[in-house]
Amino acid sequence: MRTIRIVMSGRVQGVGFRAWIERRARELGLAGWVRNLRDGTVEALFHGDDDAVHDMIAHCRRGPARASVEVLERYEESEPPRPGFLIRSSE
Repeated sequence: MRTIRIVMSGRVQGVGFRAWIERRARELGLAGWVRNLRDGTVEALFHGDDDAVHDMIAHCRRGPARASVEVLERYEESEPPRPGFLIRSSE
């Protein structure tokens, strides 16, 4: 099991990215969360099987149709999130 936090920049807000991530993460059986940040980036935390987390990050590099991910930063995390996947309030 792996826990990874990512921060994406580019055209990532106002394009349905959070809902898209939530759907994909649930399809892959991942726990975690996603939220918009005030600086215009989107941050997400994924926890689950190594392959599923890797697949989710690959999906995020492409994003939904109207998004354009320019930079994706990846951070290993040690503490897993609560079960389930949710959209958090913007921070």
